[in-house]
Amino acid sequence: MSTPPGEGDPMPDIAMETPDGGTVRPSDFTGKKAVIFFYPKDNTPGCTTEAKDFTALKPEFDKAGVALLGVSKDSPKKHQNFIAKHDLTVDLATDAEEDGLSDALGVWAEKKMYGKTFMGMVRSTYLLGEDGSIARIWPKVKVKGHAEEVLKAARSL
Repeated sequence: MSTPPGEGDPMPDIAMETPDGGTVRPSDFTGKKAVIFFYPKDNTPGCTTEAKDFTALKPEFDKAGVALLGVSKDSPKKHQNFIAKHDLTVDLATDAEEDGLSDALGVWAEKKMYGKTFMGMVRSTYLLGEDGSIARIWPKVKVKGHAEEVLKAARSL
């Protein structure tokens, strides 16, 4: 396994599926700043809070010229339900089952819960500069106050 890219490195340009059946890739955001946040699962408490926090701040991110994209391995149909249920305005994408962006970044990793080991998404956020390089990484994110912290960092880029 190769070392995942770090701050200052280009973001791997791997396509993901959008809820409407289209595709999105990190290079689509070249020329503007972007936040790509990886989360474990739609409609779970922490993930719902995080998506709602980013949605609440989306007008501020828009004003700062920053695109937002939430990524999990959930299906496009699950994303549609998640968006509808919580009135989300952030864009979501489905990462590939194998060899997706989360694999390339090392955020699809072995996790442990209740004594069981399984593969899962490590809640992580990436801030991209206008050139598509990784400006900042938040590994193992704690949800409370996270969206505000990311907005502050994006504004300072």
